[in-house]
Amino acid sequence: MNTFDQVPLLQSDFADNPEDRCPVLLLLDTSLSMQGAKIDALNQGLQQLHAELLEDKLAAKRVEIAIVGFGPVRVVSDFQSVNHALMPTLVAEGNTPMGSAIALGLELLKNRKSTIRSHGLNVYRPWVFMITDGESTDALDQARDLIHEGEASRAFMFYAVGVGEFNMEALRSLCVREPLRLKGLMFREFFAWLSSSLSAVSHSRPGDQVPLANPTAPSGWGVAG
Repeated sequence: MNTFDQVPLLQSDFADNPEDRCPVLLLLDTSLSMQGAKIDALNQGLQQLHAELLEDKLAAKRVEIAIVGFGPVRVVSDFQSVNHALMPTLVAEGNTPMGSAIALGLELLKNRKSTIRSHGLNVYRPWVFMITDGESTDALDQARDLIHEGEASRAFMFYAVGVGEFNMEALRSLCVREPLRLKGLMFREFFAWLSSSLSAVSHSRPGDQVPLANPTAPSGWGVAG
């Protein structure tokens, strides 16, 4: 099973930390095909993301991370600000119920945004990243509709990142944005890019347009679909 020593997120967190929030939802493929080097590299990348965000005191207060794994579908960790979170150790098992994971994750995100706003705080436009090395073993119709509706309403930005021998056409049909292919197992480079991008966003104001580094540049971690 996936393990996570979660620090409970109490209502007092909003009193202790009145900063606006930048939710980040990670939808992570933990199916059996990720076993070995891929899941190890993913776990190392998550630890790096956490460590680098902690170095930015403002980002550590504003960025909230939730992780939903699929293989089977489970909430590995609910939304917590980085300075209260501990990263999980993921274990590869099961199949690839991608559609159910997306639906669960986006519902979790919707509820979290409502909670943040109920405490009088602003919400940066959330980022959703799905990382997978395979093809969904369940239906994607509902997930596709949720992604397209959420993108159209600017409720979030959804990015798909493929690893190894994934189904590019299936991801392309699912997403509004062109999926990206991870170069080899460059999870550390991916999470370094993500932490740098989140730090930049967290130092802006909600609603500001913050230019992001191109992940498909020669020194980047990604290759365009």
